[in-house]
Amino acid sequence: MFINDAYAAAATAAQGSALSGTLIQLALILLIFYFLLIRPQQKRNKAHQDMVAALKVGDKVMTNGGVYGKVTKVNGTELSLEIAPDVNIKIERMAISSLIVEKNKSAIK
Repeated sequence: MFINDAYAAAATAAQGSALSGTLIQLALILLIFYFLLIRPQQKRNKAHQDMVAALKVGDKVMTNGGVYGKVTKVNGTELSLEIAPDVNIKIERMAISSLIVEKNKSAIK
């Protein structure tokens, strides 16, 4: 009878250590996902929000749809883009995907 109790106690101890090992592995996997996937995405979103908030008249931009234009008016969450001479469109501020930075043309001769 004593032997059966000893086996039962050993089995319970082994199950407890296996459970704690599994929890540690799960926590490590979640930590890796945070640093490799979630955190970089949050940084990209923050950089995009900062870029969109800093838009001003005269900036050349590209929309999410691939339309290039020049900001002619900023009105709250709306922008007016000139996509061709005398052709203006209104778009939502968050529809801007990137700011177009022109390189200095006078440096190339």
